[in-house]
Amino acid sequence: MNNTQEQQILNHLKQGKTISPIEALEQYGCFRLSAAIYRLKTKGYDITTHNERNSSGTGTHARYELKEWQA
Repeated sequence: MNNTQEQQILNHLKQGKTISPIEALEQYGCFRLSAAIYRLKTKGYDITTHNERNSSGTGTHARYELKEWQA
């Protein structure tokens, strides 16, 4: 994960959008979204994790959302 990917993910979240690991991979080439989210949280960003059922209904994945962001 490089800082450019981290910044792209932060910009995505600042637009009021949520993001899942597969979306991060497809849109930004980010294989470790959870690591990027962790680093953003340590920098003070209030990011909430939601667990969602996957499309096959056999498991869950994380979806991340930035809370209380003022553009």
